[in-house]
Amino acid sequence: MWLSDKKIVVLVSGRGTNLQALIEATQSGYIPGKISLVVSDNPQAFALERARRASIPTLILDYNSFPHKRVYEDALLQALEEENPYLVCLAGYMRIVGKNIIIRFRERIMNIHPSLLPAFPGLEAQRQALEYGVKVSGCTVHLVDEGMDTGPIILQVSCPVEDEDTVESLSERILQHEHQIYPQAVKLFLEDKLNVVGRRVFIKKE
Repeated sequence: MWLSDKKIVVLVSGRGTNLQALIEATQSGYIPGKISLVVSDNPQAFALERARRASIPTLILDYNSFPHKRVYEDALLQALEEENPYLVCLAGYMRIVGKNIIIRFRERIMNIHPSLLPAFPGLEAQRQALEYGVKVSGCTVHLVDEGMDTGPIILQVSCPVEDEDTVESLSERILQHEHQIYPQAVKLFLEDKLNVVGRRVFIKKE
């Protein structure tokens, strides 16, 4: 398989700024692969429009149209298996990935989270950081396992928390770093430069 043939499926729920960063990184050739499909659980997600503008196929699996989570997860798993991506990226995807999907794509699902994990997992990490009073926050790219934001860490970057920060201002500062390290982590993965040993992820040297 040529590097450029390595397919990426991106799961989204919202406005898709990290998706946009990945799109631009693939278009420029920085990421040696292609986004072959964008899947959203939310039919109103602006991320879908970003995909369409880039001529990337989209699939809407409206979570609210399924009778329960297991049926939704089965449909998502089927879609992923049909696409058979080299990597699955979560980009503002607001659902916990089901166990069957994690087992099927073990160490092939990546997520970005707006905190320095293991601090402040789950929703509203920036609010959690401000309320706790930390002086440094940041973001983390990690592999997805069965826990909530508990998978092996690939890359992290820190940024200061200013006294005058709000959730919005801190989120925006962290987001700028997310747009840099998520494409970097995907590039390393597609170039087969990541070696996972237990909880540790090592970047292979040239």
